[in-house]
Amino acid sequence: MRTNWSSNTKLEKDFGFSRAVQIGNTLEVSGTSALEGTKIIGIGDITLQTEYIIKKIEFTLEEAGFSLADVVRTRIFIKDISKWEEVAQVHSYLFGTVMPASTLVEVSNLIHPDLLLEIEAQAVKENT
Repeated sequence: MRTNWSSNTKLEKDFGFSRAVQIGNTLEVSGTSALEGTKIIGIGDITLQTEYIIKKIEFTLEEAGFSLADVVRTRIFIKDISKWEEVAQVHSYLFGTVMPASTLVEVSNLIHPDLLLEIEAQAVKENT
């Protein structure tokens, strides 16, 4: 069974995507940025943006009955690869011993010039 999770943003409606999509025990969380409505959180601060994004992902996970402990993969799109260590420090702190598979790639732009990175996540609940 498929469940689409939405945060009811204008961007979701305009672009035609869901905040997350769940099929069975798997949840795919769309690219997440430090955009809250029309406000950018942590302008110029990649550490704050990373923390905000992972917490925003965690909120979506919990809404769908998952947790950060269920995350098996993250994909991180960063505008300045020289900032990777700051991102890695926050990622490591918030995921702790979960240690999901992860990809980090540099991109030339994101949807707004003040966004420094975007993160996707995939979560899977183990069959119990």
